[in-house]
Amino acid sequence: MVEEMRSSVERHILVILPHPDDEAFGVSGTLAKHVQNGTQVTYACLTLGEMGRNMGVPPFANRVTLPEIRKKELEESCRAIGIQDLRMLGFHDKTIEFEDQDLLDSHIDALLKELNPSLIITFYPGYSVHPDHDATGAAVIRIVAKLPKEDRPPVHCIAFANNIEEIGKPQVIINVKDFLKQKMASIQTHKSQFQAAELLGSKTLEDKEIQDRFGIEHFWIYPFE
Repeated sequence: MVEEMRSSVERHILVILPHPDDEAFGVSGTLAKHVQNGTQVTYACLTLGEMGRNMGVPPFANRVTLPEIRKKELEESCRAIGIQDLRMLGFHDKTIEFEDQDLLDSHIDALLKELNPSLIITFYPGYSVHPDHDATGAAVIRIVAKLPKEDRPPVHCIAFANNIEEIGKPQVIINVKDFLKQKMASIQTHKSQFQAAELLGSKTLEDKEIQDRFGIEHFWIYPFE
């Protein structure tokens, strides 16, 4: 089943990801599209990515300044997408899998109770490469699974592991070619991590290679039992 996003379907989307820049490549176009359609979007980012190895090219950050730089980059990314409700949860980068599970779960549970989202977007646990990605997705799934079936919002997951064939093909495919300006702007804000200019080269947003590479976003619907 392939499900193209319909207009005005979602009332409130809650995005839960661990790092600044996690939103940029996989979901920024979809979120920009939802925002244009009038959907409220809340982005809960668990960490500031303070243990990231990249410091800019040429380097302009260091281990001391990186957290504040990445915080500002995240805020700029949200403005580029159109997200007005950004929550920074204050967990530590590269330690999500070791955090007190009750504490982590309580933060996510509180967000669900406050916002009552109609859709949640996170990483697919076990199929998202980085331990922080997997641990974040697992925490979201734990909390949503505790809800009565009739009260569970669907969870759309980002996945890109080498063993991705185990979960089949994505059920949700979003065409975001009309939102590449917002998507590339989101990517470009994370200057400490990568440079969008290098991704584009001499090509424009209208170039077929750029459209094909960045113009489609894929999601897997988590199969709660």
